[in-house]
Amino acid sequence: MATPEQQKQLQALSDEYTTLQNELQTTVAARQKLESQQQENKGVKSEFANLDDDANIYKLVGPILLKQDATEAKSTVDGRLEFIDKEMSVFVTVLIDAFSLTNRSNRIEKQIST
Repeated sequence: MATPEQQKQLQALSDEYTTLQNELQTTVAARQKLESQQQENKGVKSEFANLDDDANIYKLVGPILLKQDATEAKSTVDGRLEFIDKEMSVFVTVLIDAFSLTNRSNRIEKQIST
């Protein structure tokens, strides 16, 4: 049977573990959203590559389609892709840290409970 001090430590670790799990779920969901946006923007970039030079490009702004300059549209998509790539690399680091903390928490919890 665990001493009261060990029970306190175990409860603190359990709370930390729950917090880490919640943060991990939030981070994974955000990364999945970024991956979806990345795929969408890659698809748009691919479509731009297949367009004729004189093709019209329109941007949906609210309920209205506005004509947009092709160079500006391509630049916007490239900028979004760069931003998404940077954000995804940040999420990779966050995920690695979260997994590391979760594993450490599990090891300490096992040590205390034995």
